[in-house]
Amino acid sequence: MGSIMTSLLNSANAMRVYEGALEVTENNITNANTPGYAKQVANLEARPFDLATGESGGVALNGAQSSRDQFAEQAVRDQQTAVNFYQQKASDLSPLENYFSTSNTSGIGPDMSSLFSAFSQLSVNPNDTVSRQAVLNQATTVALDFNQAANGLLSQGSNIDQGTRGTIDNINQVAQTIAQLNQQNRVDPQGGINAGVDAQLNAALEQLSQLVNYTALQQPDGTVSVYVGGQTPLVVSDQVYAIQGDFTAPQTAVLSSTGADITSEMTGGQLSALLDDKNNILPSYVNSLNSLAQNFADQVNTTLDNGIDENGAAPVTDLFTYDATTGAAQTLSVNPLTPDQIAAALPGSPGGNENALNLAALANAKDANGYTFAQLYGNLGGQIGSDLSAAQNNQSTKQALLNQAQSMRQQISGVSLDEEAQYVLEYQRSYQAIAETVTILNSLTQTLMNMMSGT
Repeated sequence: MGSIMTSLLNSANAMRVYEGALEVTENNITNANTPGYAKQVANLEARPFDLATGESGGVALNGAQSSRDQFAEQAVRDQQTAVNFYQQKASDLSPLENYFSTSNTSGIGPDMSSLFSAFSQLSVNPNDTVSRQAVLNQATTVALDFNQAANGLLSQGSNIDQGTRGTIDNINQVAQTIAQLNQQNRVDPQGGINAGVDAQLNAALEQLSQLVNYTALQQPDGTVSVYVGGQTPLVVSDQVYAIQGDFTAPQTAVLSSTGADITSEMTGGQLSALLDDKNNILPSYVNSLNSLAQNFADQVNTTLDNGIDENGAAPVTDLFTYDATTGAAQTLSVNPLTPDQIAAALPGSPGGNENALNLAALANAKDANGYTFAQLYGNLGGQIGSDLSAAQNNQSTKQALLNQAQSMRQQISGVSLDEEAQYVLEYQRSYQAIAETVTILNSLTQTLMNMMSGT
């Protein structure tokens, strides 16, 4: 009778075990598409069987084990950081193509050529008022082109600043989420974790990897410590150490919670790209544009200064003016000259066209580095196009690597509905078999009790 009761107890326990295993599987199926979720595996263990010590055997459910692989998670985060770095760069540089495309029929390059053509046309009839006015009009157009391009760069700089502020806010918000989840994700005394909270935590870490490079350290109590840039604390346990941006200087800086400059630690993700574009890429474009504008204006002004106007007088006012301190391209403008003040002739040849020819020849004049104005503009446009193309190509490459990393993670810790269906079938059959055993044992027990009672 005792052996039958022991078997009944073992069978009842086994039914509870397989019920728990089914719950684990059902939870996997329910969360198959939950971001950050890693499949859980029921730990079924054989209990010791030894009649001498009273150990009756059977099966036990020793919790559920997560299939999460931290190396696979880190591989995904690393590639996510790289993808978003180049994605942000492509986004920042794309608008600049409108100002510096070498295929445009208008803009700085074509309009500089049109100005030199206007000087050439003036040389045909140097005393024609209409031709002189055409020079002034075209000079104004070129100045406005430079203004528009410079303002476009400045505007994009402001857009990048706005994006940087938003990204820093997002980083701090995700950090707050991680800190809150850390409070819920502490390991319980039995060593288990809440799979749902764990999924939210890892989803938040992946979201953070899009924004900035960081190091995440898993702590023994189940919490995660996050060090932005690999060095500066952002989240420790349930405490957030928010970062901030400093936009008071031309160079944007990122500061730690203590006010230390940690800009150099930002080497990946959206924030790093924003900082690089604002602090390095855009200034290089601005410097090149200012250099072109100043060189162009100076060459035209100097050549005009060598001539005489329609009245035989030497010029007293330059055609172009600019403020080099603010930026030649942004401030380039045409002085209010009258058509007769254009110095188309050279001294000693009043009414001639020699200086107009010299001005037209500037189209092919080369600077100290051997480039014409058109080539200098083409170099700038080509550099922007090259930088944009490189960002887009790198984004595509990194996206492919991200897809591979995600696929590998899915193979390791993702939920396979086919696999879970097999578990469901296996656990159901085991449960049914044990139920049949319980029925048989119950019948035997009843028979024995009847025999003992003499009925």
